[in-house]
Amino acid sequence: MALKKHLLVSPGPTPVPPQVSLSGAAPIIHHRTPQFQAIMKEVAENLKYLFCTKNDVLIIPCSGTGVMEAAVSNLMSPGETMVTVEGGKFGERWSSIGKAFGCETVPVTVEYGKTVSPKQIEAVLKQHPKTKALFIQFSETSTGCVYDIEAIAKITKNTNTLLVVDGISAVGAIPCYPDAWGIDVILTGSQKGLMLPPGLGFISLNDHAWAAVETSKCPRFYFDLNGHRKSLQAADNLFTPAISLIVQLREALKIIREETIEGVWKRHAWLADATRAAATALKLELFAERPGNTVTAMKVPAGLDGGKLVKTMRDELGVTPAGGQGTMKGKILRIAHLGYMDRFDILTAVAALEIALKRQNYSFKAGIGLSAAQEILCNDPN
Repeated sequence: MALKKHLLVSPGPTPVPPQVSLSGAAPIIHHRTPQFQAIMKEVAENLKYLFCTKNDVLIIPCSGTGVMEAAVSNLMSPGETMVTVEGGKFGERWSSIGKAFGCETVPVTVEYGKTVSPKQIEAVLKQHPKTKALFIQFSETSTGCVYDIEAIAKITKNTNTLLVVDGISAVGAIPCYPDAWGIDVILTGSQKGLMLPPGLGFISLNDHAWAAVETSKCPRFYFDLNGHRKSLQAADNLFTPAISLIVQLREALKIIREETIEGVWKRHAWLADATRAAATALKLELFAERPGNTVTAMKVPAGLDGGKLVKTMRDELGVTPAGGQGTMKGKILRIAHLGYMDRFDILTAVAALEIALKRQNYSFKAGIGLSAAQEILCNDPN
């Protein structure tokens, strides 16, 4: 069998820079020491830079779902109303978490691949004026669709409803200004735009949200955000932290600061444009009505086996994309341009896609997708 390199182009986990991986192999240090406190202070400031906020960004050893749960359990009380936008698997997860804590969930159902309009949000909040919080994705990773959070924030700012944004595949990829827009809570996970292995969750709350935490009656212990906040302000951790991951986080944030957050956003948009140009050239219909910078979802052409496309790219060609989830399984293919990726990662992914399509006798001129992508990638992002 020929030598085969492996490339991740899934929307999480994403590739990890070598210097970040190597920093995780350093000898372990104790977390209740001045040495680790210095690391905590550094990452705390750089996380504010990444999130574009003046508010604390809490670090919790968990997956992204953990900080989603923390948002619900710290803001809500049993019986209170929360509106959720269900436009994909992760929007549906908000509803599941709310029900687990005894909240009254009001779903806004959106067809997979479609975006939710600000008018829909405005209408449901008028119908349910006692809504405590709106829980929504920024980038619905399962469909590749991005919601207009800036416009939605203009609506919630005029109400008593908190705006809670799952930015798990958006933070570090899509321009976002929580303080200026009026996002009350935003969260993410380590394995996306932060270029880290899975295992860390991040969540940031403004003063309006912290006031809600004080009155919430949902039970919590490990995910007690007040406790995590007090510890962070002392450059400490409430419980034993993921020490090596936080050491890796320091390196990843250095890379982001060197590129600048604006440069990071531009790079993601550039790679996204190239990926979608390739899909269009290959006559692959885009799935998301409002695609974003994190992942491009494309419909599997009629007569082709979507599961086999993924399997061929991953197992035979060494390039790992993502398929569809839930009702979209086998119907869409997702190629990410998220985190530690450059132009050659996209060209490799497009080349693998072309080979996988050819192996199912899909008709196109070989190289047409690559050529379309390269037209964009010949120039640097601007």
